[in-house]
Amino acid sequence: MANAARKAPAKSRADSKASAPSTPKPAEFTKEQELDAYRHMLLIRRFEEKAGQLYGMGFVGGFCHLYIGQEAVVTGMRMAMKEGDQMITAYRDHGHMLAMDMSPRGVMAELTGRRGGYSKGKGGSMHMFSKEKNFYGGHGIVGAQVPLGTGLAFANSYRGNDHVSVTYFGDGAANQGQVYESFNMAALWKLPVIYVIENNRYAMGTSVTRSSAETDFSQRGASFKIPGIQIDGMDVRAVKSAGDLATEWCRSGKGPIILEMQTYRYRGHSMSDPAKYRTKEEVQKMRSEHDPIEQVKLRLISKKWADEDELKEIDKQVRDVVADSAEFAQNDPEPDVSELWTDILI
Repeated sequence: MANAARKAPAKSRADSKASAPSTPKPAEFTKEQELDAYRHMLLIRRFEEKAGQLYGMGFVGGFCHLYIGQEAVVTGMRMAMKEGDQMITAYRDHGHMLAMDMSPRGVMAELTGRRGGYSKGKGGSMHMFSKEKNFYGGHGIVGAQVPLGTGLAFANSYRGNDHVSVTYFGDGAANQGQVYESFNMAALWKLPVIYVIENNRYAMGTSVTRSSAETDFSQRGASFKIPGIQIDGMDVRAVKSAGDLATEWCRSGKGPIILEMQTYRYRGHSMSDPAKYRTKEEVQKMRSEHDPIEQVKLRLISKKWADEDELKEIDKQVRDVVADSAEFAQNDPEPDVSELWTDILI
């Protein structure tokens, strides 16, 4: 028996791996999809601009990480999700909340520490949640959301539903040990989780070329047999197409998958970061050549699906929503002192 076992052909590396999918072509959007993507990305952009303004005025305390420039990632992925799918992310989270249709008033009120905020004004920018909208944070500890997102996928598998956990983290968090512990569990149990790595190139302030031995983040799951693909995270159509592929991959029982979204943030890591580690010319080049919102705007105009006046009207509507949320967030009462010890696990 021992000799027979020794003579049995070993599985090849290729045989032991799930067949990795190819990067799909960008989706062909209808007029309605283009307009929907435009509205959602513009809401995130205008909201973040206002949040930055309120931070500068002293209405927002603590940390504040803006999502400006990365809007196509969360918008495209949300378009690929269905009812019941969950989302979890790190501290650059306002855009994810808005993509999950959380109230701009509630998000902004949490930023300013008011009663009407999603965490009753006690969580701030990095820590707010909505079970109703299947949004599970907002997490301030680097990489902490990855095992939690994996746990959401385990719950889905255990319950036998076909929901998918969309778990976001950045290029900096990709070097955290708990990420790879999660990869191992997800691959071992074929959990329905999409790991979305938002590679905005600079982590907390260091270029990936200086901090990562492997800069192709789509391959970070290779030793766990988790397939991955690289996506143009500045093109909402490319993100949507990849999201469709990934959700189908998970729902069909193939286990986890990694989507590396190659994106870019225009602002610093947080509001306190002057971002001197990159040139102004680099940022301007990205803005002028790859801006996710401008790409949609140009397509809408070139296809005659909308003109400048119609798009200005959409922008006005979005600005009105954001102005309303800011007004509410500045005037809503602060939490009562009696709330200090509520909702606290000791």
